[in-house]
Amino acid sequence: MRSATARASDGRRAIVFSSNTAWNLANFRGPIIAALVADGLRVIAAAAADGTESKLAELGAEFWPIPVEAASRNPLHDLRLFLSFLALFRKERPAALLTFTVKPNVYGTIAGRLAGVRCIATVSGLGSAFLAGGLTANILDRLYRLAFKGADAVFFQNDDDRNLFLQRNLVDARQVRRVPGSGVDLDRFKLAELPNGARPVFLLIARMLRDKGVAEFIEAARLLSERRPAPRLVMVGGAGVDNPSAVPFSEIERWVDDGMIEYAGAMEDVRPAIAAADCVVLPSYREGLPRSLLEGSAMGRPLIATDVPGCRDVVEDDVNGFLCAPRSAESLAEAIRRMADLSPKQRAAMGRQSRRKVESAYSVSQVVAAYRTELAF
Repeated sequence: MRSATARASDGRRAIVFSSNTAWNLANFRGPIIAALVADGLRVIAAAAADGTESKLAELGAEFWPIPVEAASRNPLHDLRLFLSFLALFRKERPAALLTFTVKPNVYGTIAGRLAGVRCIATVSGLGSAFLAGGLTANILDRLYRLAFKGADAVFFQNDDDRNLFLQRNLVDARQVRRVPGSGVDLDRFKLAELPNGARPVFLLIARMLRDKGVAEFIEAARLLSERRPAPRLVMVGGAGVDNPSAVPFSEIERWVDDGMIEYAGAMEDVRPAIAAADCVVLPSYREGLPRSLLEGSAMGRPLIATDVPGCRDVVEDDVNGFLCAPRSAESLAEAIRRMADLSPKQRAAMGRQSRRKVESAYSVSQVVAAYRTELAF
């Protein structure tokens, strides 16, 4: 087999980016892709097609469809994914592979090791299977251990995930790197004044998954419904996604019909929703480093999030927001009450603390620099 560091026919080194979906790469890895294209590299985006491939083309990347079925537990599906990675590596002979979600991290890295490709994995969250525990989580432990033996570097977005992988011997300390999530574009997400309307708006931005705390958000709305003036609870994000913890759209419709929440669906640009909100909320069960909280912070919003890995990295309790207990609608409702009872001036002061925090530690330029450093040839 020819060397995996061979150059493409046009003279550029090829780098493969892989995630579950094209949307994930375009939405979360876009700045890194654009920066590497600007560096003169040929970027191949390998993911499941979902209709957003054109966004990757706009970034300068080439799209290569692979059969990622994130929710599937069928080993034949995973074998097909593994073989598709091998086919990609044999044809394109990339200099490096960067992976960002569970199945590409596992099967892409194993295939890359066999093909002699430099592998850089990013643990951007532990996923539903890992969180569920039991036999599936045990199998995933074994797969991670096997895959990461062949990784040149493994990036983690928070210390809790890093320490967990080290404790379970899934990764070697020499491989470990830290990266501030996917970062936030501070020029695009500008500081904006709070709306401070008669009814404060609490905004949840997330895929409609139970793991994101969607059910607790709804129950908190019920607990707060007697309050006058009642806060407005608004959800933004895609429903019906390929994930074991996905909330059916019919259930969301029922919540809306009951008057518990407002649902705006998926939004390509969330900035107007953040601008209309008094607080950004994420009652997730666990995160890598949540993009919604970073974007809310950049626009100067106070935050409410669960006291779990990833969320507590962004939210400093009683400084730029409030932390609440995970999986507890009562604790979430109490945090919303506390935030609603603050004066507009107090909420604005918390929002300024949020902006300072992302400026100091979570800008997208810091993320791009971390990957550029690791990829230095």
